[in-house]
Amino acid sequence: MIKFYIELWLRWSLRLTLCSTILASIATSFITLYIYLAQGMVELNDKSIDALADVFLFWFSIVWSFTLLLALFRSLKYIFNICASGYMLKLYSCGGKEILENIGYGDLLKVWRKWLMLLIWLVGSFMISSIIYTKLFTSFDGVFEWFNIYYLFAFLLISGYFSFILMSFRCKRVKVVKC
Repeated sequence: MIKFYIELWLRWSLRLTLCSTILASIATSFITLYIYLAQGMVELNDKSIDALADVFLFWFSIVWSFTLLLALFRSLKYIFNICASGYMLKLYSCGGKEILENIGYGDLLKVWRKWLMLLIWLVGSFMISSIIYTKLFTSFDGVFEWFNIYYLFAFLLISGYFSFILMSFRCKRVKVVKC
C-alpha cells in the first residue's frame, strides 16, 4: 500500500510542478513582454536584459502563487482511476453508490475543498515545526527572513503525500480499491 501512495504522489507532484511552473512561466513572460513594450522597447543590451530578467523573477513568484492554486485543482482530477501497484483511488457520486468513471471538474468541488483544507492543516503543521526549528537551531529571528513561495511549495509537496493517505478517511466519496 505504501508503494501505491508513493507512486500516486510522484505522479501528482510531477504534474503539479510542471503545470504550475509552465503556466507561471508563460504568464510571467507575457507580463515581462508587456512591461518591455510599455517602456518603449528599449535597445536590448546587458543592462536591459538584466532588468527584464529581474522583472521576470519578481513576477514569477507572484504569478506562481496563483497558478499553483489552479494546478492544485486541476491535478486532483488525474489521481483517480489510475492503477498503481495494484490499487487505485475511486471517486463515488454524491449518493455514494455509483463510481464515477469520467470525472469532471464539477464532480471534484466538494472533494477538493476537503482536500485543500487537509493540505492547509498539514502545511500549517509543517510551518509550526519549521518555526520551532528555526527558533531553536538557527540564527533567523522571524519567519519572513527565510520563508517564500519555494519553501511553501516544498511543504505543499510533502503534505500532498500525507494528504493522499488521509483523504480516503476524510472524504466519504473517495475510496482506495484494488485494480
